[in-house]
Amino acid sequence: MPSDDARARLADLRALLGSPWQEDNPLGFARVLDADERAEVVADAEVALDRFALNAEFVPVAEGGRLARLDDLVEVMREVYRRDGSLGLGYGASSLIAAVNVWTAADAAQRAEVAKVLLANRKIACAYHELDHGNDMAGTEFAAVPADRGFLLTGRKEVVTNVQRADALVVLARTEPGRGPRTHSQLLVDKAGLPADGFSYLPRFDSTGLRGVQLGGIRFDDCPVAADAVLGTRGHGLETAIRSFQVTRLGLPAMATGLLDTALRATLRHVRPRVLGGRSVADIPHVRAVLAGVFADLLMCEVFAAVAARALHLLPGEGAVLAPAVKYGVSTVLMPAMERLGVVLGAHSYLRTNVVEKLLRDIKPVAFAHVARAACQSTILPQLPTAARRSWRTGAEPPPGLFDLDADLPPLDFDRFTVSTSGRDHIAPAIAADRTDPLLTHFAAELDALTGEVSALHPSDVGLQAAPEAYDLVDRYVRVVMASSCAGVWRAASDGFLADPAWLTAVLIRLRARTERDAAELPATVEERLLSELFARDDRGVGFGVAADPTA
Repeated sequence: MPSDDARARLADLRALLGSPWQEDNPLGFARVLDADERAEVVADAEVALDRFALNAEFVPVAEGGRLARLDDLVEVMREVYRRDGSLGLGYGASSLIAAVNVWTAADAAQRAEVAKVLLANRKIACAYHELDHGNDMAGTEFAAVPADRGFLLTGRKEVVTNVQRADALVVLARTEPGRGPRTHSQLLVDKAGLPADGFSYLPRFDSTGLRGVQLGGIRFDDCPVAADAVLGTRGHGLETAIRSFQVTRLGLPAMATGLLDTALRATLRHVRPRVLGGRSVADIPHVRAVLAGVFADLLMCEVFAAVAARALHLLPGEGAVLAPAVKYGVSTVLMPAMERLGVVLGAHSYLRTNVVEKLLRDIKPVAFAHVARAACQSTILPQLPTAARRSWRTGAEPPPGLFDLDADLPPLDFDRFTVSTSGRDHIAPAIAADRTDPLLTHFAAELDALTGEVSALHPSDVGLQAAPEAYDLVDRYVRVVMASSCAGVWRAASDGFLADPAWLTAVLIRLRARTERDAAELPATVEERLLSELFARDDRGVGFGVAADPTA
């Protein structure tokens, strides 16, 4: 749950944005859809976010910003994503992706420089991708060649958000030949200090989803930068990325649940007033089943992301598995949920005047942007055997506050993130805390089975040439972690809907169905309880996710 400070900021943000459904609101959905047709974001919305100083959410408190808790950051950004995913990524999250590398590795002067840029409502961009190499960061060819008093930058970076609008770039560059863990470095490049003939911009890329996000490229030709542009230690660029991106690879999918929240509300606004055959469309059994299932999926994603975000504070050494698990697990649930709402809306979901049509396009990059799901599996798989031997069998006691979403958290400490979990896992084994419920027992048994299967793997079974069956183990593991997170939150909740067993039953049934490939039909009493809560929240104008706070 957001802290009191974050709730106050959220109230201010909602007041600035106004109701998205109001036709004459210059920041409402009508203007958002018009801007999307032009592949833009609403300019007045960016002005409003400047007034709110959204960039301060990305700057640690020690550097003059507001970033102390990752869950607070996610909640604030969810409110932006509820309005427009292009605004969320194009205005804000793209700068966050670059900034986390600075907070992880930079010296005091570099941190101060980046904080100054962000707190002045300006942007920084993360220049990592090269189309020839995709998610293979170690294969990056862009080079920073040592020269007098610094480096010469040579090569191309492509699909970079805000590359032209940004004041500074965080660039991943090859500083040594060959392959290996010390061949790449990160550089902080102030574009104002570059010679005009040293770089040029590449044409903007068009996109189907998040059309307002400015995706472009940049080319450097023996462009000089100073030696002090290196972030952290030379040759540690890949390590910095692995550590720092735990925040964004967890945070961005968590923020994107705001898209599903809006789509669910839009669907309710469509079906509840409509009458077919003398009854409300919302009373049709299939429609009710879809609405209840999507509500459960939204809660599942937000609870899992909330626990993982808390773990980055309380168990920072476990983020190397948790972050890709959130990226993989949440995106795997969000996209089918959005598609089911599209089926309920029918032909209306294809209308460009319906915000859900845009949301159906905007949700797809959640699966591959920043890092693809297959890359997440490749990151998780090699770390499972050690966890199976060291943690899954013993079941270490989780730290206090891990599952209590109302408990305080220590400040986020980037210095404590690690490139590997070294077998630490406090979340998955917690599923065995209660074996009296058949659904919980199922997932406890699944972890027992995984422990045996994963422990028997040979190192060659978990490398890049791993068989498809090995990646199925990752899928099963992620579902266990999601189930354990939800069960832990339910146990810790003392009141409110999260203390109601109905939502947990629905989540576990849906997770088990995906594991066993069964239909995820909910018991009638569970479905009715979820729908009662869903309709009540819709009537009160509060969010459908974990916080259930007022929406704009």
